[in-house]
Amino acid sequence: MQSQTGSNKLKHAKGLYLEGIRDGRIWEALNEHTGDRYTQHSTGVGDGQKGFADFFGPFLERNPERQIEVVRTVEDGPYVFLHVFQSLNGGESRWVTGDLFDTDENDRVIEHWDVIQAFEPATKSGRSMTDGATQIGDLDKTDANKALVQEFCETCLVGGAFERAPEFISDTYLQHNPHVDDGLAGFAAYAGELAERGEAMRYWKVHKLIGQGNFVVTFSHVQMGLSHYCVFDIFRLEDGRIVEHWDVTEKILPPEEWNNQGKF
Repeated sequence: MQSQTGSNKLKHAKGLYLEGIRDGRIWEALNEHTGDRYTQHSTGVGDGQKGFADFFGPFLERNPERQIEVVRTVEDGPYVFLHVFQSLNGGESRWVTGDLFDTDENDRVIEHWDVIQAFEPATKSGRSMTDGATQIGDLDKTDANKALVQEFCETCLVGGAFERAPEFISDTYLQHNPHVDDGLAGFAAYAGELAERGEAMRYWKVHKLIGQGNFVVTFSHVQMGLSHYCVFDIFRLEDGRIVEHWDVTEKILPPEEWNNQGKF
């Protein structure tokens, strides 16, 4: 878990999450940490402070035991990203979430996107969905690392030129996706398995890309087979290559099931 104190915007983002949801102080957290508006993209939740309170009031009643840990964070301009592990009701359900917050000139939260995935304890690599490096470093390389991930996304993920992945990914690539093994071979094997099942993966668009030092996060619209997903990919870089990867994936529900304008 990251130990740095962080900025006011990080305190507001974490405060809304931890004080409002973990500690159950919904309105105190909303009044302390949100700005003049609160635009919501978590499709089960309505816009504004009232939408948040209307959703999480019953959530707190259903889940009286809430262990929530912010594992890693990334800050970039007005944006704050949180990578979070949740265990509810003594482990009855466990979740990994990616949460992206936009903040105003006072560093208070004004917009929120999220992706939620059930925690899977068994993984191909033997690593968990949330363990691994957390410490932010190489702050002087932020722009270069963001540019490399941007090119990787445009070339390989959106462009489909996966044969060029070695230009961007290290041979010692560490994987935290539960279905993918380490290294480029693991990445290629997973893509092949999807294709064999008729679920070939295609990244349609990278909607957000933020970075801080050696960590870069992307928020994308991905299609696998006939299903569409929103995905947070978290990349750690060393010496101009991607060396570690986490992701959080959630299927996009039909628009008639949304309580706001949608995931993106």
